[in-house]
Amino acid sequence: MKKLGVVGGLGPMATAYFMQLVTQMTEAETDQQHIEMLIHSCPAIPDRTQFILGKSKEDPSDPIIEIGKELKGLGAELLAIPCITAHYFHDKLEQRIGLPIIHIVKETGKYLQQRKISCAGIMATDGTIESALFQKELEQLGIHTVIPDEVHQQMVMDIIYKNVKAGKPVDMELFAGAADNLQQQGAEVIVLGCTELSMAKRDQTIGAGFLDAMEILAKCSVEACGVLKPEYRELITQ
Repeated sequence: MKKLGVVGGLGPMATAYFMQLVTQMTEAETDQQHIEMLIHSCPAIPDRTQFILGKSKEDPSDPIIEIGKELKGLGAELLAIPCITAHYFHDKLEQRIGLPIIHIVKETGKYLQQRKISCAGIMATDGTIESALFQKELEQLGIHTVIPDEVHQQMVMDIIYKNVKAGKPVDMELFAGAADNLQQQGAEVIVLGCTELSMAKRDQTIGAGFLDAMEILAKCSVEACGVLKPEYRELITQ
């Protein structure tokens, strides 16, 4: 089996949950049948959204590259980054590190396309929204995208930064408000496009029609490095 390298800490809770997802999605009857993961959790990596929006001059790609090279030196053959906004730098990271990096945005797009979704709503950081990471990728696949209006986007950011990153429970009133805004715009499926938003699905009942992009990352990681349990082939909530 391939060794999976994980550039973590962006944020720490998302990294811990990613490791849990990979473990529970793997078809294994013994410890030895699970995937070997090399994880470097570095919360000190500068904020990705702040840099993308021009509010910070600290380039987060530099320390990510250093960690990726470190993991490569330890034997990692494939990398996963449980932070969607960091995929803004994907091509640069892959080239500089010299290892394939699972592209969580592209894989999410493929998954939606295979299930013939025509309109997807995106819940994500300002950095992911402003850089149009999901919008560009999904539109190329023929999937129309909708994003929250300004008021509801602030709700999403509050969930990410004032709830999860601050170690607090997800405010489900904010979550429901943002989701309703996207559904009113025609979203058939709402993509949880920030790994912090995965905590809402982990801890709460969020209803039907949601796709957690971090579950896509975990699924792809298992498929590349081990054996996926059949029950994790379908990830859109019912």
